[in-house]
Amino acid sequence: MSASATLHRIPPRIRAWPAWLLLSQLAVALLWWRLGWAWGLPALLLSHALFVVPVFLPRAGLYAGPALARLPAVERAVWLTIDDGPSADTPAILDALDRHGARATFFLVGERARAWPGLVAEIRRRGHGIGNHSQTHPSARFWALGPRAMAAEVGGAQAALTGPAGEPPRWFRSVAGHTNPFLAAPLREHGLARVAWSARGYDAVDGDPVRVLQRIGRGLQPGAIVLLHEGAGHGRSVEIVEATLCLLDERGLATLEPPQ
Repeated sequence: MSASATLHRIPPRIRAWPAWLLLSQLAVALLWWRLGWAWGLPALLLSHALFVVPVFLPRAGLYAGPALARLPAVERAVWLTIDDGPSADTPAILDALDRHGARATFFLVGERARAWPGLVAEIRRRGHGIGNHSQTHPSARFWALGPRAMAAEVGGAQAALTGPAGEPPRWFRSVAGHTNPFLAAPLREHGLARVAWSARGYDAVDGDPVRVLQRIGRGLQPGAIVLLHEGAGHGRSVEIVEATLCLLDERGLATLEPPQ
């Protein structure tokens, strides 16, 4: 299996949604004209929802092409991904990964990488992958960024990570999994493929390892892409990563990192 051919899918030039948007609004106008507002208004709201809701769906490909949400289940392995670093948690997480003989991909924030370049290099030195997770992690407004701001978020992180990592990242994870019509172009420019997930525990906001592992466990199958975080405000990220690694061991699941 060629990872570059089957997994690393750079967004194509997407031309379908503008045409569908235009056609949908023409259809709404015709419906409103023929049947009045009682039919036209619900149709207008529905037509807008069809183009707004995909912005917030991590696997939706309307604007930025396909997002990899799981690996081909060719063996009892998962892809372990850790978002939001580097942070003060990174060294302890690296030690935990070493103890369990596990590999992960760290989706890093560009401005944090500039503050902790040694940790970026250490992640690579220990054999783990590095992905792009935006320059400033604007979680409340990533979905609403315009073309210039979106290009700066993607390109700024790519530049910040390439030096200490020794090579440019090939994977991108959207902030909160959001997209919009302006994301595809910078992903194409930097040769980035978008990665979603299939198993998550909401550990960025919930510091209870029991609840987090229960949620992760529901999606923990061979080929799953597991989403974890570091540096969370509750201060238990290292503990949750360690617990997740123990759960993987209990279920006989190895960690598989696609080629960087």
